[in-house]
Amino acid sequence: MIRLAILLAGLIALPARAEGPAFNCVGALDLEDGVFSVPFARNSARLGDAARTPMDSVIEALGSEPGRVACVLGHAGQEGGATTSIRLAAERARAVSAALAARGIATTRLRSEARSAQFSPRVRAETPPSRTVTVVVLPAP
Repeated sequence: MIRLAILLAGLIALPARAEGPAFNCVGALDLEDGVFSVPFARNSARLGDAARTPMDSVIEALGSEPGRVACVLGHAGQEGGATTSIRLAAERARAVSAALAARGIATTRLRSEARSAQFSPRVRAETPPSRTVTVVVLPAP
C-alpha cells in the first residue's frame, strides 16, 4: 500500500507533457501567403540541394513568430499506382517535417499529410505532375 502511495505521488509530481496548438490543414492550399514549395526528384523522398532555399524560408517564417504552425503537405504525381503514390507523398511530407524538426522547429507545430493525384484534382491537374511538398505556414491565431 505504501509503495502504491509513493508511486501515485511520483506520478502526480511529473511535469505535464507539452502539447502544441490544435489546428488542421483543411483549406491550407487555398492560402496565398506563407506557401513554400520543396521540390523532390521523381520517385524520391530524399531532400536534395534544391530544397535548401525553400526550407530556409520556412524556418525563417516559423522562427519569426513562434505561435505559427505549418501544414506539411506531401504530393506525388502519378508515380506508380495509387498505393505507391500516396506512400511516396507521405514519405516526402515526413522527410520535410523531420528536417524542420532537426533545425529546431517543434514537431507540435507541424502537421504532415499526404496528397495524391488519385485523390486530389489540384495535384492531378498540375503539369508537370507535382513532385513537391507544399509547406503552408498558417497565419498567427
